[in-house]
Amino acid sequence: MKKILVILIVFLGLVLPVLAKDVMPTHVSSIGANTLGVYQAGKEITLYDEPHDGANVVTHISWDGDNIFPQNKDFADIFIVYLPKKDLALLSVIDETEEWVCVIYDNKNNLSGWMKKDDPYKFMSWISFFNIYGRKYGLYMLKDTPQNIKDLHSSPDDDSQVVSNLNLPPVNARLPHQIKLNVMRGNWALVSVLDMDRMPKTGYIRWRSNEGVKYLFPAIK
Repeated sequence: MKKILVILIVFLGLVLPVLAKDVMPTHVSSIGANTLGVYQAGKEITLYDEPHDGANVVTHISWDGDNIFPQNKDFADIFIVYLPKKDLALLSVIDETEEWVCVIYDNKNNLSGWMKKDDPYKFMSWISFFNIYGRKYGLYMLKDTPQNIKDLHSSPDDDSQVVSNLNLPPVNARLPHQIKLNVMRGNWALVSVLDMDRMPKTGYIRWRSNEGVKYLFPAIK
């Protein structure tokens, strides 16, 4: 009887589709420092080893709601953001030409390939992405962010006066508009926060290091 149950469980694991769960970055290491931004993927993704039509196909990925192909892949393996209710799938971009983007399609092994843009506006630099989604939904802080990054400054400068510090709940308990984005200034963001101290705070915070490490992310919901 036990053998039958084990066989049944294995069989179901092989034939059932991967159930989609919301994918959002949680740790600083979730986002590559060398990434340029994100690309909004269509439901059929063909990736090549070079940015031209005659190049070799690296892989093909398709998705729709709870279903993904190849079936042995998890949504978090491929996408930096996957929200099936919003029909939103974002890939990390590491290079770009006028007609092509090079995207990461395997986050665990840092594998990448080139895909032809089906719409030039689907590529968003990090600044554009934050301006669009960060302003709309607010921001949250990624886990493992260094303590000094939680300092709010009077101006977008490491040597400027620290006017306050953020006291935020864990990322898995983030609240809507936990950090309100007002203005982007290079690697800095002017934000307003009502944190666990229940005190309104406003100041500049680093959302990205000079080396490209990200500490904040739009709280898309």
